[in-house]
Amino acid sequence: MPVRLTSDRHLLFAGLDLRRKTLRQASVVLHLALLCSAVALAQSSTQPPQSSAQSFSADIVSRDSGGVPLGATAKLHAANHKARIEPAGADGFFISDTDAGTALFVRSAQRLYLDARQSTPLTRIFVWVDPRDPCRQWQAAAATAGMVSTGEWHCEPVGHAIHNQHQIIEYRVTAPAGQSSYGWVDSMIGFPVKWQAADGNLFVLENITLEAQPANLFSIPPDYRKLDPKALLERIKHSDVWVDSPK
Repeated sequence: MPVRLTSDRHLLFAGLDLRRKTLRQASVVLHLALLCSAVALAQSSTQPPQSSAQSFSADIVSRDSGGVPLGATAKLHAANHKARIEPAGADGFFISDTDAGTALFVRSAQRLYLDARQSTPLTRIFVWVDPRDPCRQWQAAAATAGMVSTGEWHCEPVGHAIHNQHQIIEYRVTAPAGQSSYGWVDSMIGFPVKWQAADGNLFVLENITLEAQPANLFSIPPDYRKLDPKALLERIKHSDVWVDSPK
């Protein structure tokens, strides 16, 4: 009997020690988990929400500073960091790719396309942007258009609003030349929804519809030919139709 009691007591204390050790380990693990959660929460609270870059279509409407429509509108399709702009009455459409840094004008009737350059301000405004720092993409779009910049663009947030449950951030956009424009960015979709130029005129997205966009809207058929204006000019210079100006 004494042997059995001693053995039982030993087993009892051993079990208690094991339980204490297990509880201490669990406490350490829980403490570390809570610490990691607190750090992650602190980091997420200091960072703006990421945009979901949703696909959508909309109408681009131009207005004067008083809100009066100025003329024809354009149709916009946007998906996967690409945008297609179809100006009303034009003989073609524009395709821009924010990731690739390209902006093209496509003429379907001639099966041609060429760099858009500065033929429209729309490809420099309505591009996918980072809601936290849209100037980076706006400046890149201006460079794609061939606009020379001697410094960095700056975007200063000056206002916030909620529209259709989306957070809209208003930025004062200052180019190196000193002129200021204003851009409104939908932080949910990561895209500008309004732009006010230095002269006060506005471009506004209306009738925004969040929906999947056909991939072929943003691609150029492989049998289309790219037109190089410089090469065309050189060919004309060496043809019979070119006449040098008198010296």
